[in-house]
Amino acid sequence: MAAGEWLHHLQFHQIKSWVGLSTASLIAFIVGVGCVVYALGVGLVYTPQNFNDWQAIQYWRLELLLGAIAAFVAGILLKRSER
Repeated sequence: MAAGEWLHHLQFHQIKSWVGLSTASLIAFIVGVGCVVYALGVGLVYTPQNFNDWQAIQYWRLELLLGAIAAFVAGILLKRSER
């Protein structure tokens, strides 16, 4: 399989038609998934040295997950209905 064949599937308009979302809704979904992945990755990158560091990391994760929730809700609200 040539490199250009699978790259064709990663184009934005291909993903948009495959998932069936509007542009704004798909961007909000990608931002939400990015926030969730980043919140999960924080624990792998940062190791707390004391309780204050651990608490700061937990607040950071909380903020990222709240951002993900906001992005997912925005994606739901921006989705066009098929009527």
